[in-house]
Amino acid sequence: MYRNLLYKALLVISTTLLFGCTTSSDKTTAVKDAELSDNEQYIANSTATALLPDWPINNSVVFHCTSLPDDMHPTNGNSSGRAFINNYIHLKLLASDLMQLGIRPDLVKAMPEISPDELQFTFELRNEPQWDNGKQVSMEDVIFTFKANVCPLTNNPAAKSYLVNMKDIIADANQPGKFTLVMKEKYVQNLVFLTEIPILQRSFYDPKNVLAAYNFSDFANPEFKPESKVELVKWATEFNDAKFGHQPEMLNGLGAYQVAAWENGQAIVLTKKKNHWTEKLEHKTAYETAFPNKIIFKLNQDENAQMLEFKNQTMDASTWLATKTLLKLQEDSNFNRNYHSRFTDSFDYTYMGFNTKPDGVKHKKYFTDKKVRRAMAYLTPVDQFIELVFKGKAKRMASNIVPTKKAEYNTALPLIPFDVEQAKKLLDEAGWKDSDGDNIRDKMIDGEKVPFSFDLNFMSGPQFIKDVVLMISEAMYKAGVKANPRGLDFAVFYEKAQKHDFDAMLGAWSGSCFPDDFTQTWHSSSWKSEGSNYTGFGTNGSDALIDSIKITLKDELRIPMVKRLQAIIYEEQPYVFLYSAQRKNVIHKRFANANMFFERPGVMLNNLKLIEAHTP
Repeated sequence: MYRNLLYKALLVISTTLLFGCTTSSDKTTAVKDAELSDNEQYIANSTATALLPDWPINNSVVFHCTSLPDDMHPTNGNSSGRAFINNYIHLKLLASDLMQLGIRPDLVKAMPEISPDELQFTFELRNEPQWDNGKQVSMEDVIFTFKANVCPLTNNPAAKSYLVNMKDIIADANQPGKFTLVMKEKYVQNLVFLTEIPILQRSFYDPKNVLAAYNFSDFANPEFKPESKVELVKWATEFNDAKFGHQPEMLNGLGAYQVAAWENGQAIVLTKKKNHWTEKLEHKTAYETAFPNKIIFKLNQDENAQMLEFKNQTMDASTWLATKTLLKLQEDSNFNRNYHSRFTDSFDYTYMGFNTKPDGVKHKKYFTDKKVRRAMAYLTPVDQFIELVFKGKAKRMASNIVPTKKAEYNTALPLIPFDVEQAKKLLDEAGWKDSDGDNIRDKMIDGEKVPFSFDLNFMSGPQFIKDVVLMISEAMYKAGVKANPRGLDFAVFYEKAQKHDFDAMLGAWSGSCFPDDFTQTWHSSSWKSEGSNYTGFGTNGSDALIDSIKITLKDELRIPMVKRLQAIIYEEQPYVFLYSAQRKNVIHKRFANANMFFERPGVMLNNLKLIEAHTP
């Protein structure tokens, strides 16, 4: 139900909440599971009446991470960790409303006025937001931001597909700060995409105002040759430079926090800005508060060390603990005395993806046959590692839609069981047999005998990921298939995925409650452009269906198409869909506003308020 309500709200001119569902009234602190329901958008934990004697009194939040972003560039990058931290550094025109599972105005005064054809969205900038140098946010900044994102020379392929439907931004000549966003077609994310675009200061990122010489139509013209524009090339080279993603002094944004230190492999430290414009607001929302003086994103990948840190109260919050780690902690009465903790559903999922279009040289043609890919699904013991690794705190899924999205999930697609004999049969049919008695199947491909021994890339980090990969490898060996685990750091893992430089990979997608545009992940154009279609999935038929889904606004027409796409993906098996794990929410009880959210990222760190008034 909430999906239909959300969609309808996007089409209504409103300055209030997006829809009228009641927020959670749950005020208990008992440890229990919590699932998303139609009348519950988040968990509101009770507030302690006073600090206990052994509770820390410093006004800093230490957030536990199992990985840190490779960079913090405002446009270039694709890690969820980068987006999470950037939420405290940057602001956007619109932003996610974690409390209401919708969209809220951020840098604009209200949700937009929408034209009858639903292609024009008129906004007005707020008067209060200011850059760190005291300059007011202007239309110049807004227009520059979107030009920087659509410029062909900007190194942001992951974002490009979300911007192709934008036609123009027209500033109102008579009313400063008022503007109209013009779209080419109706699109399910004509507003949602704005929640992903941080607004940038033109004078900081383009001091020579180079992009002012170009229109959006220039960048959209396929005959436009950006590499021939000397000044544009110079600007793009500078803008893409790593310093804008790594050097704290170059991470410039409108948010209430700034990067104070970046300790590689250890932590990213944010400090609260002095005299930030939000301090002058009379009536702040939860999104405009900045209660902690510091927010520290601390890396800790060792589960034993994580348990020790929470037992010693040196960590304040996490959404990244392993299931068994949190379950173990919850057996400790002191932990339960000091922390709120829950398992909650999410919109995220984990998958094993196959390179369906390998070059045949560096990466052999292991997975070009869908029979082989289905055999890999039969050889993946999903139920086993949900039980053993996740202790039942995860849900199986058959398709690219998580079960949490109840209206859209295709329940007609049966879950694929672990079945070694069925896998052997399919591999035999595909020509993969053990011809030399070494217990590894092989096949003649392009005149070469190729053993079925492939690399399975995964991101190094938490032990539970290694456990899952090991269980997959051991299961596949039972059918004469050798999966060689290859742990990589995020930057290398992502680059290899983007360049299609892999055999198979274990990945994860962070989803949301919003209607999906499947272009970036599943359209064949996104494989060609080195977007997020890492596997090479896609035909003219599936591309046409994806193109139709994203411009179909009525749920009663769009959802059946979404289910058809799920069926096509299920049949082709470019992924083995593994599980949608429940989020592990932990927040120290020394903070008020210790809310836990179903929508990513699951916490609102800026709003955690030390319960004692006289904070240091």
